Amino acid sequence: MANALAGGSSESSNLGRNVRQLRERRGLSQAQLAKLAGVPRATWTHLESGEANPTLQVLIKAAAALQVRLEELLASPLGEVTLVPVAALPTRQRGPVTVRKLLPESLAGLDLERMHFPNGARLTGVPHTEGTREYLTCERGLLELTVAGQTYRLNPGDVVAFRGNQKHAYANVGNGEAIAYSVISFQPVV
Repeated sequence: MANALAGGSSESSNLGRNVRQLRERRGLSQAQLAKLAGVPRATWTHLESGEANPTLQVLIKAAAALQVRLEELLASPLGEVTLVPVAALPTRQRGPVTVRKLLPESLAGLDLERMHFPNGARLTGVPHTEGTREYLTCERGLLELTVAGQTYRLNPGDVVAFRGNQKHAYANVGNGEAIAYSVISFQPVV
């Protein structure tokens, strides 16, 4: 199997720091995590050194043992903080409704958005693939969600969970603006 990382890359040094920090946060020794991952302790030591050139299989085992996604092992070092101004977050208009991403980067299989509904605004949702789940939380105002012909009224704090592959629509039925948060969990592609 080909090596997953070229030696000396920033991903290699990120890997070493992240693996060590994740292990230390769990209060486990290198030997304990190597055993959990099913790899030799020497392999684990090399991962933490940042000089390892692991195979994809070793990376997958390490991520599973640490209970994180593979991307988290290779990302910028843990503890690094990035402030993202609201103006830098992806935003789009869908008719009168402003839809803004809540995160600056994407998460596999998950979409998180903030929806701003001016007074009287309506929005028709797009049905997603089979197995998708959607969650709508009303933060402010009064919203109605219609799913497959059934209407649900949401007050601030209310949440509706539904299958996202159905026809659905949103309406601001209160006096003033409404703010809602949408979480879409897509069915994993196998």
